Amino acid sequence: MKSITFKKSFMLVLFGIMMSFTVMAQEKASPAATATGIINGAAVTIVYSSPAVKGRTIWGGLVPYDKVWRAGANEATIFTTDKALTIQGKTIPAGKYSLYAVPGEKEWKIIFNSQTGQWGIKRDGSTTQDPAKDVAVVTATPGKSAGMSERLTYTISGKGFELNWENLTVPVVFN
Repeated sequence: MKSITFKKSFMLVLFGIMMSFTVMAQEKASPAATATGIINGAAVTIVYSSPAVKGRTIWGGLVPYDKVWRAGANEATIFTTDKALTIQGKTIPAGKYSLYAVPGEKEWKIIFNSQTGQWGIKRDGSTTQDPAKDVAVVTATPGKSAGMSERLTYTISGKGFELNWENLTVPVVFN
């Protein structure tokens, strides 16, 4: 009787250990995150994966200058608005868009692309952005952030949103 109870207890502990390893293996190094808010009366959501600096050089290193970037990690970052928005004279209709960026040392391009649901990069490391599906391409001026941001974050305010990561902030302001 004691050996059966011991075997059951041992099996339960072993099962618990195996399950904890399975759960840990499923955690992403760049966890999913969501920013929500109102921009000029439109309800906006940005869904992205939030990578960490981890001591790496981000701008001009992990994220190269002058190349299209998925504006996050894992799947392409998604920007959703329930009303049309205007930015730099361009209209972004209500809907869902992949958000890409082309970081530069002095200026960034921010790309709203109508194709959604794709992984952020291809096997060769290039992004999945299809320029034929770009709805709007606008510019933003990066600046030094108030402090170090270990993880990539997006924040939405009344006039636009900001991308913050490492020591950089990129404000994207709508009309």
